[in-house]
Amino acid sequence: MNTIQILAVSILPIIFAITLHEAAHGYAARYFGDATAWKLGRISINPIRHIDLVGTIIVPAMILLLSGGGMLFGWAKPVPVDFGKLRRPKQDMLWVAAAGPAANLLMALFWALLFKTVISAHPMLYSEALLAMAKVGITINGVLMLLNLLPLPPLDGGRIVVSLLPMRAAWQFSKLERWGLPILLALLFFGGLDRILRPLLAVYFSLLSGLFGF
Repeated sequence: MNTIQILAVSILPIIFAITLHEAAHGYAARYFGDATAWKLGRISINPIRHIDLVGTIIVPAMILLLSGGGMLFGWAKPVPVDFGKLRRPKQDMLWVAAAGPAANLLMALFWALLFKTVISAHPMLYSEALLAMAKVGITINGVLMLLNLLPLPPLDGGRIVVSLLPMRAAWQFSKLERWGLPILLALLFFGGLDRILRPLLAVYFSLLSGLFGF
């Protein structure tokens, strides 16, 4: 596939993977008592409300092209969540944080089902494009889910750890948040993130392949 074709089949699954991840946080926060995102009009499945020009479009497109389709990374506008407004802030933080990765898992299952359906059907005019799109959907949702589950604040996994730890330990662990982004960027640029995610993704792909039989 040429550059234009790669972008054409990739843009839809990438945008939905990134934006619905954020929307899920907003829906969960509202359910557990924080209406901040809802009042700002950020609780929506409309991707336009969550798109960040750099993080949702430019960066993923550049990484996708430079890696030949072998790597995907991006972000959307973070949905504002005031954890202090949750009914049970410490406990409910877990569910609000987990909502994003859970949305990615559901989307990964959808794309895997589409991939299985297409390869099981008679070849059609758009079979190749649908298979390529499904592969991107499976990959980007797996990357976002596993990346965000890493136990590093401010990633979702870090917030889940804070929710599960005793209060004193949670307070100490939460102090890592100021260093979370620099640590993540260092891991990305020096190859540590790839070494962490690659074996996790291998397990993820193996489980999907076994579940759907492809």
